Amino acid sequence: MKKIFKALNFTVVILFLLVSFIACDKDFSTVESDVLGEDNMNFSTAKVNLPIIAYNKKLDSLQINNLSSNLLGVFNDPDYGQTTASIITQVSPSGFNPNFGDNTVLDSVVLNIPYFSRAITDSTYTISDSLYGNAPIHLSVFKNNYFLRDFNPNSQTNERQNYFSKANGSINDTDNFAITENTTINFDTNKGELLFEDPNFIPSNETIYLTPADSTAPKTKLAPALRVKLDSLYWVNSIIEKEGQPELSNENNFKNYFRGLYIKAQAISEEGSLVFLNLASTSSNITIYYSKDNPAATGERTQDTYILNIAGNRLNTFINNYTLPLANGNKTLGDEKLYLKGAEGSMAVVDLFGGMVDCDGDGTLDISALDCFKETYRVPDGNGGYKKDNFGNYILKQLINEARLIIYEDEGMAADYHKYDRIYAYDVKNNLPTIDYLFDPTTNNSIPLSSKIISLGQRDPDQLKYKIRLTEHLNSILIRDSTNTKIGLVLSSNVNADYNAGTLFFNKSKILNSNADVKGVPATSIITPRGTILHGTNANVPENKRMKLEIFFTKPK
Repeated sequence: MKKIFKALNFTVVILFLLVSFIACDKDFSTVESDVLGEDNMNFSTAKVNLPIIAYNKKLDSLQINNLSSNLLGVFNDPDYGQTTASIITQVSPSGFNPNFGDNTVLDSVVLNIPYFSRAITDSTYTISDSLYGNAPIHLSVFKNNYFLRDFNPNSQTNERQNYFSKANGSINDTDNFAITENTTINFDTNKGELLFEDPNFIPSNETIYLTPADSTAPKTKLAPALRVKLDSLYWVNSIIEKEGQPELSNENNFKNYFRGLYIKAQAISEEGSLVFLNLASTSSNITIYYSKDNPAATGERTQDTYILNIAGNRLNTFINNYTLPLANGNKTLGDEKLYLKGAEGSMAVVDLFGGMVDCDGDGTLDISALDCFKETYRVPDGNGGYKKDNFGNYILKQLINEARLIIYEDEGMAADYHKYDRIYAYDVKNNLPTIDYLFDPTTNNSIPLSSKIISLGQRDPDQLKYKIRLTEHLNSILIRDSTNTKIGLVLSSNVNADYNAGTLFFNKSKILNSNADVKGVPATSIITPRGTILHGTNANVPENKRMKLEIFFTKPK
């Protein structure tokens, strides 16, 4: 550490911006001095590695309501073990005070929730991008009898009620739980009537064709979906026969009367299948098909529908049976291995300036790493402080051209299984994306694997390596004195999912009653079923595999 920081001590003032380019292999690079010719330049570039500390953070009690998408099924991670994901959701009628007509006969009731699919041709689709595994699971759909309230009664500011995970099996490993600030909810003890059951369910990529009542009309084509027929008799008693009653008169009455669905997945073997469901789609609903007398033509019948939309609160519950012990790590020495796992698992925290260092080379660790960093790069004012420009920004004597975290994957894992992994880095203090992420123009909404490749990089399959860009993040600390000195690392299946540039909205999931630095995580990490293992910063990690922070900077000659 002493030698590293001695390399940072330079004393000449410079304000020159060196533009960085991204090479064809998506590596970060800097403009070399031979662009202008070595003899014609009054500056040179150099690289140093700053000491960092990376440690594990076990994730418990994560916010699981109103996620951008939801997982359903059973997934067996080869390194971490099995996760089972189920869904509880409210529904809302498309209209109130319905008139079902005379001599009503219910024909069928269909639950439809689309998968996230991609069209191959006009009539074929794939769901491979959002499906993990291909083994059957036991799928059940129950009426949910637990009322999911909208607002937190303990809040002084009328905040929304959040629900948090309890996935560690501390009570049992068969029921699905959620918790609030003062309540533990067991959805299995609050389940109502069984509405559907399939003991050998596998998600299908088949196109769905609907046959119209008029046999001469063309069939309607639907993209792949969880589409099942529910028990008809239940809906006659609970909906059709409630015509004119208060239960169907407004939304509050209805949601208190019919409290939603509990869609439960259960493992029938060690393997299984887990799929993303698009509950936010306008096609997610329960459709009640019925016939009635035609008031305009005596003796004739007419077809009609009553639709209950998937709307309101929805929760993704998890049951985790992990084979790896996940625990909080060593904040002082760092950890040898870092465990990134979704679905209430684990993340890594990188302290960019942890501990004391020898900044002046006298052999004594007498200054914090952060203060040494500022002393190395800022222009002193001669009074123990640093010079500022007319805008209140600190003036730099050395310019950071590129800064990046270099992260190595543990070699003991199956390489092919991790080829689509992306590491999402975020600002832990503010629970927001890094500035580098926000400035990254390489957004690709159709192919998330190729999105944000400047700031978040992509996995190098040959070197089992990741590169996370932190150039603007560090410059913000130096120039504007920001205090976001810790970076959170999570695994993400879609690095676009949590941030909407148009609304500046960042979808994050809180941690219940967190007293640590980490108050929340990007919501996409919760619905990322895979896990990965990385090399950390502990001294026992071989130097060539140890996580490091590389800085390329410009200095005057």
